[in-house]
Amino acid sequence: MGREGLETIFLWCLVCVVVISANAADINHLNIWPMPKSVSYGYGNLHLSNEFELRTDGSKFADASGILKEAFLRSINVVRSTHVIELNTSKIDPSLVLKGIHVVVFSPSDELQHGTDESYKLHVPAQGSPLYAHIEAQTVYGALHGLETFSQVCHYNISSRGILVHQVPWTVVDQPRFSYRGLLIDTSRHYQPVPVIKKVIDSMTYAKLNVLHWHIVDTQSFPLEIPSYPKLWDGAYSISERYTFADAEEIVSYAKKRGINVLAEIDVPGHAESWGVGYPALWPSADCKQPLDVSNEFTFKLIDGILSDFSKIFKYKFVHLGGDEVNTSCWETTPHVQKWLHKNGLNGSEAYQYFVLRAQKIALSHGYDIINWEETFNNFGSKLSRKTVVHNWLGGGVAQEVVKAGLRCIVSNQDKWYLDHLDALWQGFYSNEPLTNITDPKQQALVLGGEVCAWAEHIDESDIEQTIWPRAAAAAERLWTPYDKLAKDPEKIKSRLSYFRCLLNQRGVAAAPLDGFGREAPQDPGSCYLQ
Repeated sequence: MGREGLETIFLWCLVCVVVISANAADINHLNIWPMPKSVSYGYGNLHLSNEFELRTDGSKFADASGILKEAFLRSINVVRSTHVIELNTSKIDPSLVLKGIHVVVFSPSDELQHGTDESYKLHVPAQGSPLYAHIEAQTVYGALHGLETFSQVCHYNISSRGILVHQVPWTVVDQPRFSYRGLLIDTSRHYQPVPVIKKVIDSMTYAKLNVLHWHIVDTQSFPLEIPSYPKLWDGAYSISERYTFADAEEIVSYAKKRGINVLAEIDVPGHAESWGVGYPALWPSADCKQPLDVSNEFTFKLIDGILSDFSKIFKYKFVHLGGDEVNTSCWETTPHVQKWLHKNGLNGSEAYQYFVLRAQKIALSHGYDIINWEETFNNFGSKLSRKTVVHNWLGGGVAQEVVKAGLRCIVSNQDKWYLDHLDALWQGFYSNEPLTNITDPKQQALVLGGEVCAWAEHIDESDIEQTIWPRAAAAAERLWTPYDKLAKDPEKIKSRLSYFRCLLNQRGVAAAPLDGFGREAPQDPGSCYLQ
């Protein structure tokens, strides 16, 4: 038999098909992350065409801003970028080659907001003439998730020197369990350059996270330009460690094109010493630089100006107003603030409540719903606006109290979902259940989801990726995948998470090994898949 005949037999073996339905045991052997709601697959393989194309006929989404086309190109690029593609698919029988992907989006809108439909259906047939994969989605953002799932079933084949689509035919029906699946980055403790933030956003799409919580400012620095109050960024570490207003607009636009909302946070009244570098009147005194001066009307005028500027670029329905770790003792010992407290019949804790509620009213006037850290609920929950989302971080048991009170909640309990806690292992990230002890369906619906937090006292551009990944991916599956599809024992999904970590590495994301503490280096020489 000649070489041409042997190649024909080899290529046919690559595409021989046995169709099966995925049961629980099969799902454990699929290398998709996060696990979809419903999956069926076969045992066949198809070659990805060198001219793989996007078709959108029949779609109501015009893609005027290029969201879909750019996502398609990114998806194909990450699949092809791991190796040089040597296979010439034009010389292969067309019945063995996947020619392209046909995406139909039913909504013409590109609006991205909390609660946007992110569901999709993906079908990759084993037979057809010509052969096209198919994605259907209500919105373009669901289609983006479908493209990501498709990219994870495409792999470089060392024998053919091309890309194979494994385990065809595929049918995936998928949607997220929670509408809020967040990651917090902190640009006050350490400045993160814009390209680094963009790279974090790209990596979030691989795990289907959909909210970048941007903790922009804090005690240490105020790096963001605020046009209404241009001296605020005098509180930055240096002139080069600043974000222009255009930078912030670009980050929001970049994230939107990837299906990610940006949640902006200003933490008030505490964690705000840096504000007074440019505007010293915000400090109660030279010896008391935070909390912000509750007695000064300028404080609230400035907050109003910040949120007015925010409303021009941060279009997510929520704004985060912080409210945590407020020590009011210096209010009570600073003479002019003490005089104001006495005049208004307030003690320190009551002034804290006054400040938070007044800041909430300002945010509401700019069209935002509010997110506050849980101390506000713990101290005066009944007084909070009914448009408040309480952000749990101190520990367990808070979410159930919040939803009992009829308020919404986001879960980030620090013992499980703080990425800067390097002793918080991936198993805990995976097992942390936002609905613990919440059984009433109406109360469960008030839990918007959860968020992993990368507080940056010890995180800069040199270690941010390995601090986030792969532990954030463990939480991402908890937030995406139906509860009954989640592993009760995290060790059962370890090999699949390890595979995803290696996929991140192949895509240029510096994800750390699973073994050991967070962002720990490999312990010994060995395969990526065994670390």
